[in-house]
Amino acid sequence: MAETNVPEIFGSMVFNQQVMKSSLPAKTFEAWKHTINDGTPLNLETANQIAEAMKVWAISKGATHYTHWFQPLTGITAEKHDSFITPMQDGRVIMTFSGKELVKGEPDASSFPNGGKRSTFEARGYTVWDPTSYPFIKDHTLCIPTAFCSYNGEALDKKTPLLRSMESLNEQALRILKLFGNDAKHVTTTMGPEQEYFLIDEKLYQKRKDLKMCGRTLFGARPVKGQEMDDQYFAAIKPRVIKYMEELNTELWKLGILSKTEHNEVAPAQHEMAPIFTTSNLAADQNQLTMEIMKKVARRHGLICLLHEKPFEGVNGSGKHNNWSIATDLGENLFAPGKTPRDNAQFLLFLTAVIKAVDENQDLLRYSVASAGNDHRLGANEAPPAIISVFVGDELDAVLKAIKNGTAYDGKKRGKMTIGVDVLPPIPKDSTDRNRTSPFAFTGNRFEFRSVGSALSISGPNTILNAILANSLCDFADELEKSKDFDADLQKLIKREITKHWRILFNGNGYGQEWIEEAERRGLKNYRTTPKAIEHYLDEKNIKLFTRMGIYTPEEMKSHFDIKLEKYCQVINIESNTMLEMVHKDIIPAAFKYLNVLADTEFKMQRVCTMCNAGLKLMEQLNTLVNDLSNHADALAAKHEETRHIEDLMKRAHAYAKVVIPAMEEVRSIADQIENLLGDEYKPYPNYEDLLYSVQ
Repeated sequence: MAETNVPEIFGSMVFNQQVMKSSLPAKTFEAWKHTINDGTPLNLETANQIAEAMKVWAISKGATHYTHWFQPLTGITAEKHDSFITPMQDGRVIMTFSGKELVKGEPDASSFPNGGKRSTFEARGYTVWDPTSYPFIKDHTLCIPTAFCSYNGEALDKKTPLLRSMESLNEQALRILKLFGNDAKHVTTTMGPEQEYFLIDEKLYQKRKDLKMCGRTLFGARPVKGQEMDDQYFAAIKPRVIKYMEELNTELWKLGILSKTEHNEVAPAQHEMAPIFTTSNLAADQNQLTMEIMKKVARRHGLICLLHEKPFEGVNGSGKHNNWSIATDLGENLFAPGKTPRDNAQFLLFLTAVIKAVDENQDLLRYSVASAGNDHRLGANEAPPAIISVFVGDELDAVLKAIKNGTAYDGKKRGKMTIGVDVLPPIPKDSTDRNRTSPFAFTGNRFEFRSVGSALSISGPNTILNAILANSLCDFADELEKSKDFDADLQKLIKREITKHWRILFNGNGYGQEWIEEAERRGLKNYRTTPKAIEHYLDEKNIKLFTRMGIYTPEEMKSHFDIKLEKYCQVINIESNTMLEMVHKDIIPAAFKYLNVLADTEFKMQRVCTMCNAGLKLMEQLNTLVNDLSNHADALAAKHEETRHIEDLMKRAHAYAKVVIPAMEEVRSIADQIENLLGDEYKPYPNYEDLLYSVQ
């Protein structure tokens, strides 16, 4: 592969600030900056000038089309391509692109999941340019990141609520900072998602109906060697994978995506890519692009990139560690402890707000990562449990305990802590361990939300993180803005809230059964399945929070509720149908074929060796399993048929979780036993050994 000049190619396919500054009149560029910084609307003249410069740049990069690139509630991205061509009277064409076409589009809104907000005869929807996220070129098309809303202004996408939550957090954080005499003018959330994925050979993938239809294996006996040797994690990367990663990095860098880290993950065939932090809405756009490009580049190398949370039973699944922080326009990280008394107090107030937010909204955080795929991963001793808790590390735990108990802090500077007066000893950036079992861990100057599934859009979880923190900060600001003695009242507030929400703090092993029992004693929620996690989304407290913070209307919340439930049901429906088809078209015929060969062999053997009964025993064992498989498949089909006709969506989802999925697990258990008895040449599809160890 030719040597890559990274600084030269980085962002080369992005219409970023540097390109805009060099291609726009100074007045137009300043108007755009006002839009970014102050929310000032773009007038048509400015939009036209930006559109013209954007078109010229895009054509110079080989683009022939443009699209409003958006994130509907499918969880993936959508795009409708229009060419730049405009016909002339003499039969020729010219290339045009107007400010109106840049700023606003009109796709059909009724054909996307929308929770009933758009019916077929009410199809109109709008895409609106998000000027804070740079346009880019992908496959000869200029992609303009946009928000997607209905004719009536209701959010039909994941970006609009994220932008609303960022603005809400900005507003409430500035209220708090003002009380500390902080001169910041803007607060933004930053994010860095660590993306895990599997790579398997495409030829093997094509022979597995479950992988093609469901993104995961519905059957598969464990290989003789899994991940128990711990020899995959950070191991030397295989040559074929290295070539893939090299091209992936190049494609990401061209799009201005700060791909930083690559390595093998714990499971065989599992890997990870981690970017550098960036603003949340840009990070969300870039992560959607990253997942798309991962899949596209894999195909060029004869590989398939699997982003399902649990593609293989018995080995670790894939997550997306959501590293979340907040910073001011002055470059101050508000989750960094600081070195002065005032910085310490400010940090402790923001930390307390996070602790309060997580404790009061365990249900929302669990809801934000709920999916049929993630249910297989959470709590499986490879990922955080479904129980939400906060890890702060030993040193911060000691600080918070001293505040709660009003006792001396036994740290680098001993003494009773008076927030805002006494000096809190500087806390090193890496004063905490990472605690891989914690769903929500403080890791020095940020929080790592580790429950997010690998295929999930990060817009949803970050919308909720921003919203619940904004709500806590609003409560604090309402109280402290009335204070006559700020330092004294600040001390009381932090002590009161830390004491009230102490139950959510846990520094121990989240995988242990002891924690499940302890969490129940503490009154923490444990929603093991997606239907359970969704059940409380429309509770009054949640509707009040989102409407208070201006994130969702009640109608938008109801639509999200319906869509999430419906998607869960659809996934299990597809998996169940695929499983039944594989049983009847692949597994049972393969078993019969092998039984037929065994019967012929046994007949011949009995003529020369009356004591040779190994074949007969194998035939009896295999025949019993095939009969059991057929019976359990029939039972699954009956349960599935009954469940899919339940009209109430919530009841249907619970039935899928409680009735259909256990029936599927029983079918799988028998089929996997059959797989272990079949000769290799009779196995109906590539096994786990083939899938996990074929890429070299």
